[in-house]
Amino acid sequence: MPPVDLYDSTYGHFHEDVLALVRAETYGTDIGQSGWTTVEEYGEFIEWLGLAGPHHALDVGCGSGGPALHLARLTGARVTGIDINADGIATAARQAADGGLAEQATFRVVDVDAALPFDADSFDAIISMDAMCHMPLRPHVLEEWRRVLKPGGRAVFTDPVVVTGPVSSVEIAVRSSIGRFLFVPPGANEQFIVRAGLRLVRAADLSVQGAGMARRWHAARASRREALIALEGEERFAGLQAFLDVVQRVMGERRLSRIAYFVDRPA
Repeated sequence: MPPVDLYDSTYGHFHEDVLALVRAETYGTDIGQSGWTTVEEYGEFIEWLGLAGPHHALDVGCGSGGPALHLARLTGARVTGIDINADGIATAARQAADGGLAEQATFRVVDVDAALPFDADSFDAIISMDAMCHMPLRPHVLEEWRRVLKPGGRAVFTDPVVVTGPVSSVEIAVRSSIGRFLFVPPGANEQFIVRAGLRLVRAADLSVQGAGMARRWHAARASRREALIALEGEERFAGLQAFLDVVQRVMGERRLSRIAYFVDRPA
């Protein structure tokens, strides 16, 4: 399976009307997300984090910034969003400025494989939606989270590719066609969390919701085939449709599961 450009093109064309329609049909409420998270699910994560006005949250793998800005509006907390994709960060910064949130929400290009450019005990909370699967140095990433979290701080992240059943080489190739992935077995993330000095409070299987979203995303794109091909080209259109088809199948059958992990840093 040749590489498929999901992120650069999506972030670069973020404000195109056809992509806004696809997001609305996929997610129900469009807050500018690009992963597998609905606004209702995101609200549950925010409630768990317990954020309010004086708090400072870190969004790891923030993409084009929509969910981070939603968090800022909803809670009044300050948000710092980081991502390795420069197009995503540029789009996020523009959205913050356009929405009058540039003082409250800031965005930076950061490679999380390196040390995070923040002092110890900087953040009250960390949130990371469907980005951990792209981080090969996961133990290091979680150790950095512990360092920059304040004592008693909370974090939540989702991993949409936990291997919980048989997956073919073809399915793995298509599922990883959009970028770099690290597939882990059940229990691996739990071990990484404990090894980093964090505490796992609970985990939740969100595979059914994710599979439904992949189905809606596939259908929303299929119904706008001509407009999307004009925007992104036929090869990318076909590649993303194949990607979404595999995601809805392997996630719906819980062979690659989407798991949310709720953790904290002991006080």
